[in-house]
Amino acid sequence: MQPSREEVRRRIAELGPWFHNMNIAGVQTAPDHYLGDYPNVKWRRFCTAIPDDLRGCTVLDIGCNAGFYAIEMKRRGADLVVAIDHDEAYLAQARFAASMLEVDILFRQLSVYDVDVLARKFDIVLFMGVFYHLRHPLLALDLIREHAVSGLLVFQSMQRGSEASFEAAEDYPFSDQEVFDTPEFPKLHFMEHRYAEDPTNWWVPNRACVEALLRSSGFRVLGRPEPEVYLCEPAEIPFGAGAVYPEMRG
Repeated sequence: MQPSREEVRRRIAELGPWFHNMNIAGVQTAPDHYLGDYPNVKWRRFCTAIPDDLRGCTVLDIGCNAGFYAIEMKRRGADLVVAIDHDEAYLAQARFAASMLEVDILFRQLSVYDVDVLARKFDIVLFMGVFYHLRHPLLALDLIREHAVSGLLVFQSMQRGSEASFEAAEDYPFSDQEVFDTPEFPKLHFMEHRYAEDPTNWWVPNRACVEALLRSSGFRVLGRPEPEVYLCEPAEIPFGAGAVYPEMRG
């Protein structure tokens, strides 16, 4: 028997505050979200870039928060959806939302740095809105490439600065300082204290930096259906890259 709307409203309040606004039995979880109907407003801008029919696919949602994207993947028929987050409060919200919406998702309390313990790779990996909250973001991308994704990576990061792409030279002389002052050069801005009142907003890349980081971790960018969203596939890992130090040889 489904709970009444009043019971749902009470449970949503107990589990709050919510970052994902979701409609659960007619009750909005974050109706006053400062970004509007988030993340649905963002999802609508790139949802057509992901197949409508995911039957036969496996999906991993890294940093799932309240489970919005994981639930959407299951609604599209994915055989297996695994959703991980380091924060048990978010996972409690996600489990409640999935239960109320009657979708079967496996939730685990893990961080992106733990993806190897899942001991499998996934057809689709969602890495949405996590990168810039990490103290070690490039390590996270390396680990996802090495341990998590076999098909499609859906990557999203907050971006600021130049919107231009950048074609880097193979090398730069030590004396070349001017290139660093060009707006389109890849830049990863570090926030020592807070950005948007959030102490975990550590990094703010520009577009060229996002694309360079993805390439350097062994991903080929297939498309950019939304300004902050990239569709990628595993490619050859560049020389000197990777999450594990190369074996020392005598």
